[in-house]
Amino acid sequence: MMNPVLALITWTLIVWVWMYATRIPAMHKAKIDPQSAIHPGSLTSLPANTRVIADNYNHLHEQPTVFYALAVYSHLAGVADPLNVWLAWGYVVLRIAHSLAQIVLRRVKVRFMIFATSSLVLIVIAVRNLLTLF
Repeated sequence: MMNPVLALITWTLIVWVWMYATRIPAMHKAKIDPQSAIHPGSLTSLPANTRVIADNYNHLHEQPTVFYALAVYSHLAGVADPLNVWLAWGYVVLRIAHSLAQIVLRRVKVRFMIFATSSLVLIVIAVRNLLTLF
């Protein structure tokens, strides 16, 4: 159950590198003083293709925290059965797809459908873990 956690952490770090590999050159090109970026809202002059990566990086710190907690709980509570592990890997694949939909495709409807599906996967894992308590 912990390998999918490592995979999603690794993906988050890849997006982090991708974000700065595009943001820093874009800031130089736009002649934005790094100190003026003290507040994230001050970077709205950056191109959308640069901002969406930062948006996605932030998203990788929102709902996935629930995934991390569920994965650790499943592992520690001994409910990391094969189905929960497959669900965890499914969640990771969906989050990577969500990132690519947001950053590359930039299609909100596609991104939302992937997000909704990944949310359902988390719900299934949580319900399966709850059922083991009874």
